[in-house]
Amino acid sequence: MIKPGMKRFLIFSAVSAVLLVSLLLGIQYIRYRHTKSFSPESEVVFKDGDFRMAVRYNRPYKKGREIFGGLVPYGKVWRTGANEATVFETNKTLTIKGKTLKPGKYSLWTIPDSLQWTVIFNSEYGQWGINSNMEANRKPELDVLTITVPAIQQDKVFEQFTIELIKTGEEADMVLLWDKTVVTVPIEY
Repeated sequence: MIKPGMKRFLIFSAVSAVLLVSLLLGIQYIRYRHTKSFSPESEVVFKDGDFRMAVRYNRPYKKGREIFGGLVPYGKVWRTGANEATVFETNKTLTIKGKTLKPGKYSLWTIPDSLQWTVIFNSEYGQWGINSNMEANRKPELDVLTITVPAIQQDKVFEQFTIELIKTGEEADMVLLWDKTVVTVPIEY
């Protein structure tokens, strides 16, 4: 039999544990929402007949910072946006610079450089974009397609990171724009 004092202690401990867990979850949620306010979520969708592709990503702002070669270092894997890793989805087989990408969901990673970018489609998706070491949260062994495309520098400044899916004749382009950099990934479907 539990003594009355022990019973009160156990009830107090259980209530305290529930309150502490609720408080910690609430703080995490507030931090998550606060982080998202600086780089809002966006989705861009491309449809042509029964073909559909979409990109879900978070859109950080320039805010006067040096972006490529600064905030986003050259030669290092980038989550291609902010917060979670960017997700690319297609319902049809694609050909990207002569390589095949099967229907499905992928995380989209890039390695920026001043003259060209490496674009990587990885079979793991849904993860936070960086790990506890502040490095890309990508498993290279799960890469399914890697290509290199030119990076064009121009005069116009794009304040917010933007991904567009544009029809170009019988094909489409995935265009990445931020600061003064424009990167185009040609897609055949």
